[in-house]
Amino acid sequence: MSNQYLAYHFSVEPKELGSEILIAELGEKPFESFIETETGFSAFIQKDLWTKDILDDIYLLLNPDFTISHTIEEIDQVNWNQEWEKNFEAIDVDGTCHVRAPFHPKTNAEFDIIIEPKMSFGTGHHETTHMMIQHLLEMDVTDLKTLDMGCGTAILAILAEMKGAKPIDAIDIDNWCYLNSIENAERNNCTEISVYEGDAALLKGKKYDLIIANINRNILLNDMQQYVACLNKNGILLLSGFYTEDIPFIDASCTEKGLTFVKKLERNNWTSLKYVN
Repeated sequence: MSNQYLAYHFSVEPKELGSEILIAELGEKPFESFIETETGFSAFIQKDLWTKDILDDIYLLLNPDFTISHTIEEIDQVNWNQEWEKNFEAIDVDGTCHVRAPFHPKTNAEFDIIIEPKMSFGTGHHETTHMMIQHLLEMDVTDLKTLDMGCGTAILAILAEMKGAKPIDAIDIDNWCYLNSIENAERNNCTEISVYEGDAALLKGKKYDLIIANINRNILLNDMQQYVACLNKNGILLLSGFYTEDIPFIDASCTEKGLTFVKKLERNNWTSLKYVN
């Protein structure tokens, strides 16, 4: 085997949804690692395993709903930890919540979350995760039975437990996210979080006082009835993963199912909504 790698640097719009789908497709190929970037992500493959037609059957690249471009760079053997450390910066939310990697220094933030995202998305850098953290910071979630739907790296589930929520279910359809969430929950000494791999079908028969769903508009609209069905009376639903112009569609779906709008947060054209049952 050669020590040479090819790095595909993808620019994806919309970034979150497009990157998740594209990484899932590339995961069926010999690509062995993915690193999130400001505009999308980088995918790495050993040069010996590369073929010139490797992207020919990638469906998302032909989808007009997404704008995707890429460049290719030949590099020496990659130290994945070093690459990740180079690209990952600690996050401070309102001086109260600090999201950092194990190699970042600890601050005096009230809530100190340590994650190692590996190939999972949801590091806290994205606007939607930032706003969901803000929602949780201003809420009293003590003893609330909680669901973190589309948990990514489990940042939101971890923060919920730190604030007293219990028990907590964390669900993600992506296997990397599932495994990473388990690791991050253990890393933060969480004992109330149960992680599951799957989708909204896992919600049948469940009941929650707080549901956190940071996914994307289409999945939220598709699964909204399941969220409402398992939300207890006076339960709280926090939603994000969509743009400001998507608010009318999300709000119509929530209100027609009996939910009451409480609050909106906006950040760089992304938004997060809070509802009560």
